[in-house]
Amino acid sequence: MILVTGAAGFIGSNFVLDWLGQSDEPVVNLDALTYAGNLENLVALDGDARHLFVKGSIGNFDLVARLLAKHRPRAVINFAAESHVDRSIHGPEDFIQTNIVGTFRLLEAVRAYWNALEGEARTGFRFLHVSTDEVYGSLEQGDPAFTENHRYEPNSPYSASKAASDHLVRAYHHTYGLPVLTTNCSNNYGPYHFPEKLIPLVIHNALAGKALPIYGDGQQIRDWLYVKDHCAAIRRVLVAGRLGETYNIGGWSEKPNLDVVHTLCAILDELRPRADGKAYSDQITYVTDRPGHDRRYAIDASKIERELGWKPAETFETGIRKTVQWYLDNQSWVANVTSGVYHNWVGKHYGVHI
Repeated sequence: MILVTGAAGFIGSNFVLDWLGQSDEPVVNLDALTYAGNLENLVALDGDARHLFVKGSIGNFDLVARLLAKHRPRAVINFAAESHVDRSIHGPEDFIQTNIVGTFRLLEAVRAYWNALEGEARTGFRFLHVSTDEVYGSLEQGDPAFTENHRYEPNSPYSASKAASDHLVRAYHHTYGLPVLTTNCSNNYGPYHFPEKLIPLVIHNALAGKALPIYGDGQQIRDWLYVKDHCAAIRRVLVAGRLGETYNIGGWSEKPNLDVVHTLCAILDELRPRADGKAYSDQITYVTDRPGHDRRYAIDASKIERELGWKPAETFETGIRKTVQWYLDNQSWVANVTSGVYHNWVGKHYGVHI
């Protein structure tokens, strides 16, 4: 049994689907079902006894402690986080509460549980914390990519809150001996991505005939990682990662945002042409850059390849095509998410109202 927090979100739900697609080891799914948590992502697991959903927050110490005592997981994988930079700029408090206070309370519950374990259960237990490359700050063109030894220089309330959570995880290992692992990933993309982030937003707006907003000059560079590659890397770190270590997970695919948008437009021109015959790129609109916008992120993922033998299976070109096709094939999911109907789906299927 493993406990996965934030497992109704984008990356977490992909992780659970992939996990149960290749293992019969059950998953307890703890998610607070904030706006980006969507159990419709996990509809394929309806009635599957290997998947137990519990609505709740990692900040609820008593709830987490009860789940740990009842289900006795051999590992906790922590995806739970507020993760949207723009939202953190306009309302940082939720990020402080979830990413810092929530991680602290989760660690406290896990520490108490782990301290009570004995023998192989104790030595085999793992706490894997999923984090972001944004904790490292911003790079200039030509700077070497982020390694695990890069200093932390977060530039937004979101990245600062994730940096704090990383430091807490590290401290619980060095102070209490808690067997932790940390991963810092680059920008994920793929199925079930909430349409506020660049790639799903562009696909959704393009098909709806809306503007495709580009911050500033569109030359902000990100390293793009297909979400299923990320999930495979996390599974590998869980199995073989060295305790207390951090592993950067990246796609080796640096792209300016504007190039990403043009790639999406070209694929949509091919797979779902506009009725008027014009190019989707005609919908591109430049908007005022957001405050403190980091210019470039780049992940050096050589450590995880060297030590654990992982590297991404998808190139950006293959992964982005799969992603566009998924969104074209799952327009009802997109419609439910953008309209808020998915909240009703949760209530209907789980008796949970948010």
